[in-house]
Amino acid sequence: MKISVIIAAAGLGERYRCAGGAQPKLLHRLPDGEALFQATLNNALQSGFEVTVVTRPEYQFIQPHSATPVDIVRFASAGLGETIAAGVSHCADSDGWLIMLADMPWVSPLILQRTAAALSRHLAVRPVFQGQPGHPVGFHHQLRERLQALRGDDGAKSILLDYPAQLIAVDDAAVIQDIDFPENLR
Repeated sequence: MKISVIIAAAGLGERYRCAGGAQPKLLHRLPDGEALFQATLNNALQSGFEVTVVTRPEYQFIQPHSATPVDIVRFASAGLGETIAAGVSHCADSDGWLIMLADMPWVSPLILQRTAAALSRHLAVRPVFQGQPGHPVGFHHQLRERLQALRGDDGAKSILLDYPAQLIAVDDAAVIQDIDFPENLR
């Protein structure tokens, strides 16, 4: 199967800024010195899948620093649903998509690979850690039109109501650790 990882990096980071974040959230340095977005991108690239980043036109700081090709879609998104739709439309010839949030830098390449592998048997899949559903969320190509029609800020929740995701139990809390506030980085 041809799988594409879509990194959703078009959010405004309002909660992060309101909580005292002084710079764009995706530029925040992790304890190892790497920028949050770059860590997320590196993990996606190490999975071996094609990677598309959907980001805002004004986020010129999002540039791939890698020898591996990365497609960047610049789109003034009004919400996660539109971001997903733009990413899926950009790589519509894929057999499946893994939707990965840009503020989840600890999701490992292995988690991406395990999620993708389950798409050969299910229409929607997602990892779960200790009963909590996480990311990335995988979608089979049979859901392409539904994904391309998404709008608003609820992501793909409407699709998951009609096609509940097959849950893949993992022992890695990274699948539920997104960074909404500066204290999430401590």
